[in-house]
Amino acid sequence: MADPRFKNGPLSDLRVIEMGTLLAGPFCGQILGDMGAEVIKVEPPNQGDPMRVWGRQKQGDPSLWWPVVARNKKAVTLDLRQPEGQEVLRELAGKADFVLENFRPGTLEKWGLGWSELNAINPRLIMIRVSGFGQTGPYARQAGFGAIGEAMGGLRYVVGDPSTPPSRMGISIGDSLAATFAAIGALSALHYREQTGRGQVVDSAIYEAVLNMMESLITEYDKTGHVRERTGAILPNVAPSNVYPTRDGMVLIAANQDTVFGRLCEAMGRPELPASPRYDSHQARGAHQKELDELIGEWTRGLTTRQVLDLMDRHGVPSGQIYRAPEMLADPHFHARDAIVTVDHPHFGKLRMQNVAPRLSETPGTVRAASPELGQHNDEVYLGLLGMARERYEQLRARKVI
Repeated sequence: MADPRFKNGPLSDLRVIEMGTLLAGPFCGQILGDMGAEVIKVEPPNQGDPMRVWGRQKQGDPSLWWPVVARNKKAVTLDLRQPEGQEVLRELAGKADFVLENFRPGTLEKWGLGWSELNAINPRLIMIRVSGFGQTGPYARQAGFGAIGEAMGGLRYVVGDPSTPPSRMGISIGDSLAATFAAIGALSALHYREQTGRGQVVDSAIYEAVLNMMESLITEYDKTGHVRERTGAILPNVAPSNVYPTRDGMVLIAANQDTVFGRLCEAMGRPELPASPRYDSHQARGAHQKELDELIGEWTRGLTTRQVLDLMDRHGVPSGQIYRAPEMLADPHFHARDAIVTVDHPHFGKLRMQNVAPRLSETPGTVRAASPELGQHNDEVYLGLLGMARERYEQLRARKVI
């Protein structure tokens, strides 16, 4: 039986002070909060994180993105531009395991909240810093949104059809990747702290997070001069792996491994194909990718999507439909694994969103609450956690520091 101290997840005994706005920093906070950490989100008074109003929503309604990225968090207001607000932040840092921020490098230093100041207060503190270009280098202090990191990290150039200019992903992938790498770095730094008692800085740059996902792009150019180009729905020389038309839609089939390709051919009633010199190896199939895709497409076009999927399942060939939200909500596998959960929300009532990933067998993370209201936890954090005197608390409120 799991230790009850970790009923909310494996990080239940850790505290994160989350500063910064929009997505890269807050998504890292979401990851840590999903795994049980107490995440105290610091927002400007009377304003809050712009994510509170971003995303698709009905006129006058709160954001539908905010309940996801702010789930499992406590919200306090604090004006970090005022000296009194900076002093309160130092007090919070003294009681934290992590301070998480995604301001432009140099901003916290200008406020007297840089690493040297906070580390002096709390030598065990781990500072997680997410930015466009990292904390050092000639571009460090330039504005660096996720879109710029995606472009400079190499992703934008290879996304889309070769007949069109570079496309963007339909999600903020650069921010999310930098946040995910930041979370990995934070847990690595936590392990080091467990051995030494010392904290350190985690420096996660958006462009580097994207760059790290670019497979052998740099190495290919370094050794062969090859520059990867946009290839649409395929990966060049990886065949067959594509989206194929069916009688009533389309289906994705990935059968590029030798044995799997053989099983696909059996399902198609073409058992002779794997012996053909044109298709008998990974390299051969890659060289004849277009004609192989056309051959498979002619076969799938005569069947319904369901018929193709059933045949692929019986023959052990990876396949699937291209899902949107409606298909995800209707899928029995999503339901069986609770991949989508329902969370109570004060405005929307029952709100469905993606569950925590990955899953841990002993101490799984949980979605414990949707997004907090602005300043919802001021009393709990300032009067309770910090033990702030009521008189000082009311003075800070009157001066709009909190």
